[in-house]
Amino acid sequence: MNFLFSDFLQHVNHNNSLAFRFRLGTETVRCIVKETLQVIWVRLQPQELPAPDKETWEHIANGFYERWQFPLYAGAIDGKHVQLKAPTNSGSQYFNYKGHHSIVLMATCDARSKFVVIDVEAFGSSSDGGIFQDSNFFQLLRSNKLHLPDLEKISILT
Repeated sequence: MNFLFSDFLQHVNHNNSLAFRFRLGTETVRCIVKETLQVIWVRLQPQELPAPDKETWEHIANGFYERWQFPLYAGAIDGKHVQLKAPTNSGSQYFNYKGHHSIVLMATCDARSKFVVIDVEAFGSSSDGGIFQDSNFFQLLRSNKLHLPDLEKISILT
């Protein structure tokens, strides 16, 4: 399994060629790659991309003010279509308005363009507004669980 995933990372091979090379079914290869990526995310996300707390959001807001003179700006949000080969039997789910198949990476960045929050779940066929409304980020924002600071706690106001 480690060799298969290592080969996947080195060559970004299609599942078919990996399946042939390791004498496995393409669905088995897909599952191995997906499960391995999930384990890597679960292990590394807490230390490499932890969920921002109030102090982090304050730091981000101050960074936007100091660097760009944007007061009370807690992050820049945008999405990027990442082109891919459509999975078998996926229909038009991944087909985007640019005429390619893609999945969308939605990210929130700080004033220096460093990722603070990422969400990589949306199909390429979804609209930007729909992707944002369906994102975990928006759900946390809407339910007041994003841990944004109180306005009076941000140092640029005092």
